[in-house]
Amino acid sequence: MIELTRLNGTAIVLNSDLIKTAEASPDTMLTLINGEKLIVREETAEVVERVLAYRARLLAGVAKRLPNLAGLERVAALASLDLAGQPGAPAAPLQSSPGHAH
Repeated sequence: MIELTRLNGTAIVLNSDLIKTAEASPDTMLTLINGEKLIVREETAEVVERVLAYRARLLAGVAKRLPNLAGLERVAALASLDLAGQPGAPAAPLQSSPGHAH
């Protein structure tokens, strides 16, 4: 879930898995998977950053509960560095282990 702001200033919490598209026109319009459209104050890049940060927190939580799974320690480390250590910077690409399919 991510917190966003409607144009009238009302805060909303949205299940980010429901977002199909986000476009600037000039306000940010989110189209949800059910076809509903939502206009928010945040720019599209900010919406993307909030979704990525939320998903990184989820993966970090899984990594803490299952520390023996290969690769999850790196995910937790990247999440704790705020997506590669710089606000607004994309996370470093994760490399899969040999023998694992994508």
